[in-house]
Amino acid sequence: MTIKTKCIATAIGSFPHRDVGKALDIIFGALPDAPLWPQLPKQGLNEQMEIQYSEGMPRAVIDRDKGRMYFDTSGDYSEDFALFYESYMAAMDPSEGSGDCSAMAISSEFSKGLPEFESRLRKEGRKYPFIKVQTTGPCSFALTITDESKRAVYYNEEFRDVVVKALAMKCRWQIRKFAPFADKVICFIDEPILSAFGSSTYISVKREEVVGLIAEVVEAVHSDSAIAGVHCCGNTDWSILIDAGVDLINLDAFSYGETIALYPDAVSGFITSGGLIAWGIVPTSIAIREQTVASLAGRFMDLASNLASKTGIDRQLILEQSLITPSCGTGSLGESDAEAVFDMLRRLSPHVRETSGL
Repeated sequence: MTIKTKCIATAIGSFPHRDVGKALDIIFGALPDAPLWPQLPKQGLNEQMEIQYSEGMPRAVIDRDKGRMYFDTSGDYSEDFALFYESYMAAMDPSEGSGDCSAMAISSEFSKGLPEFESRLRKEGRKYPFIKVQTTGPCSFALTITDESKRAVYYNEEFRDVVVKALAMKCRWQIRKFAPFADKVICFIDEPILSAFGSSTYISVKREEVVGLIAEVVEAVHSDSAIAGVHCCGNTDWSILIDAGVDLINLDAFSYGETIALYPDAVSGFITSGGLIAWGIVPTSIAIREQTVASLAGRFMDLASNLASKTGIDRQLILEQSLITPSCGTGSLGESDAEAVFDMLRRLSPHVRETSGL
């Protein structure tokens, strides 16, 4: 059955706050239908985008003096890999796996926000329509993190396979942790690097490889009956995500909203089969200072109308299968601008729902 999200609001993970309680207050105040746990990069190196999800990966090294992480691919790593794949199969084997992915759990050392989010949910003692979790995507992780020689581990097939499987386990661990608090869990696979796909920098990265890597994580998300979304905060070939089997596409609609209509056939099939679009219409830059509910609602409705025109799909159906989000995370903003983003979300979503009869 198609899920009708009807322009509810959710968000990307990162916040500029050091105070976990403050970040959670913002989340629960602005996202009444789909709250999420906050990533807090100013807490330190462990909460940086890729490093936060490296915990438990074999041969991962965090060099705190240089402020970086890398994989040590030197020497014999067969025993380390054997232990990893043993835990992977015990959890993920399609016929005999337990589904228990705690071997890839995210501890409080790598996330201050996740356990505090869970604690607050337990105190409330109720279910939300949606809970949103997130994981760095396999392409962005493997193309950003290098080996000891500063070569991206994406180009080492053995390590790339470990990365994608470890991230798949981290998705399932989060989904199972938060499933008791929601009618449905949404898991975002964050792939900002896809905006550079096809550029000279990544000319050797093949489309079918990207589709396959994302599809493996999507399949893991689906195995626990969660909604698999991919966030990319730039322009990309959106048909890649559709071919990978995602349920939800999240794009920077403020800057690149027209681009999804460049793939009318793929997007038409995606929406008519129940696919969701999360429109990042609230800018995560100083542009937020110049926006109003009316200006962003107008921009959003224009984009929905444009997509309806290009695909032949009724605009109301598009709105029923839409969410509203910031264009990206707010971790790089000042606290006041980040709070303005979430205040806008808090007001924009109900305005759009009311004026659209959702």
